[in-house]
Amino acid sequence: MPFIIAIDGPAASGKGTIARALAERLGFHHLDTGLLYRATGAKGGDPVAAARDLGPADLARPDLRSSDAGQAASRVAAIPEVRAALVDFQRRFARQEPGAVLDGRDIGTVICPDAQVKLYVTASDQVRAARRAAELGADPAEMLAQLRDRDRRDSERATAPLKPADDAVILDTTSLGIEAAIAAALAEVDRVLRP
Repeated sequence: MPFIIAIDGPAASGKGTIARALAERLGFHHLDTGLLYRATGAKGGDPVAAARDLGPADLARPDLRSSDAGQAASRVAAIPEVRAALVDFQRRFARQEPGAVLDGRDIGTVICPDAQVKLYVTASDQVRAARRAAELGADPAEMLAQLRDRDRRDSERATAPLKPADDAVILDTTSLGIEAAIAAALAEVDRVLRP
């Protein structure tokens, strides 16, 4: 059975960086599930049809890391039919040998509730806004407002709201550098892999 690592958390908490590093160091497959929603939102038109018809070219678009794509992702992610269309894709991906690391907002609660490791990565609003502003070359105050709006929308949606799984380990990266955050995540994986 493949080893699954589920990493959830709000935008700019560090979950993607941690997920990529874990996958690389462990030789696992990695899926940034947010890209599926970003690509669906960026396609425009009927979001349900867009989710059902996602292809490799859609996931390779250069604009998927933009703030606009992130906002569009949050809007389409609130549509139950869009989420249903993307669930199977994510679950198939997770079953790849030797293992997979998936990061998103509902991996440990909905997509892979039986994942062997569940991390919920978070950081203060101000730190997340500063990180995202630096990444995009944007105004930190504007980023803070956008992140809070997105957090509210993601946490309050009826289907698969953003929240830690009951058995997730909380990893607060507010005062951690990248290597320290990765080391903390690896320590949790090692604890489960090598009890």
